[in-house]
Amino acid sequence: MLRESLRPESPHAFAMGIGLTLLGYFLFAVNDVVAKFMVTTFGVAQVLTIRAVGGLLILLPLAFIKDEKPFRSVNVPFVQALRATLITVDTSLFYAAVVYLSLADVMTFYMAGPIYMTVASRLVLGERAGWRRWSAVLLGFAGVLIALRPSSSTMSAPALLACLGGIASAVTVVLNRYLAGTKDTTLGIYQGIGSLVLAGAVAIFHWQPATPRELVGMLVLGFIGAVAHLVVTRSLKLAPVNVLAPFQYSLLLWGMIFGVVFFNDMPDIQMIVGAAIIVVAGVFISHRKAKKGEQVALSVDLP
Repeated sequence: MLRESLRPESPHAFAMGIGLTLLGYFLFAVNDVVAKFMVTTFGVAQVLTIRAVGGLLILLPLAFIKDEKPFRSVNVPFVQALRATLITVDTSLFYAAVVYLSLADVMTFYMAGPIYMTVASRLVLGERAGWRRWSAVLLGFAGVLIALRPSSSTMSAPALLACLGGIASAVTVVLNRYLAGTKDTTLGIYQGIGSLVLAGAVAIFHWQPATPRELVGMLVLGFIGAVAHLVVTRSLKLAPVNVLAPFQYSLLLWGMIFGVVFFNDMPDIQMIVGAAIIVVAGVFISHRKAKKGEQVALSVDLP
C-alpha cells in the first residue's frame, strides 16, 4: 500500500515530492552548520577529504545493493572528471567562505544558481532565452550586487569566493545534462572519489590530528550530504521539477535560522533585500523555462 502511494501517478506522490524536497534542503542546511563548525578548526582540504570518505561509506554499499556497476564503464569520462573537479572546487569555496561569512550570506550567492545557469546554458549548450528571462537574469545579478555590497570598503574576498563557488555549482548542474545516462548513486561515487583525490592531495601537506569526536563530525558531513542528495533526487521522481524548484529556496530560510541559533549571525537589511531579489528572479526563470517546455534544473549537489 505504501509503495503504491509513492508512485509518481499517485495523488500522494505530489505532496511527498514536495515534502522530500523540503527535507533534503533542510539536511543540506544541517550539513552546512556542521561544516562551519569543522572548518573553523581544520583546513578546508582535510574536512573535504574525510567528508568524501563519509559519503562513499554510504554510496558504495548502496550501489552494490542497487546492482550498479560504477567502475565497469564510465559514461563520458572527461565530463565526469570535470564535474567532480567543479564540485570539489565549489565545495572548497563554500567552506572557505563560511569561515568568515554567515551561512545565510554564503547560501544567498549559491541560490543565484538559476541566474548563473541561464548564462552557462547559453555559453555551454547554446540554449536561447527570451527577453523576459534575460531581464530576470539582470534583476538577479542586481540582487547579487546588492548582497555583495560593492564598494572598496565593504566588498570582501570571502563574498567573492562564495560568488565563484555559486558559479561553479551552476556550471555543474549544466554538465549534469550531459550525464543524464549515469545513475545518481554512481554520480555521487564519482563525485566522492574526485573530492577524495583532489582534496586529499592538498590535505596531506596541512593535516592536523583530530579527536575521535572531530573525526566523526567530519564523516557525518559525508553521511548527511549523501542522504540529502538521495532524498532530493528521489523527490524528482515523485513531482515535476518546475513545481519543486521554488522549494530549494527554503535553504535560505534555514541558513538564516541556523545562523542566528548557532552562530549569532543576524542578517542585515542589504543581504535580505539582495536575497529576496535573487529568489524572485530565480523563481521567474524557472517558471519561464517550464512554460516554454524546457528542462528546469534543481540543485542536488550542494555543499
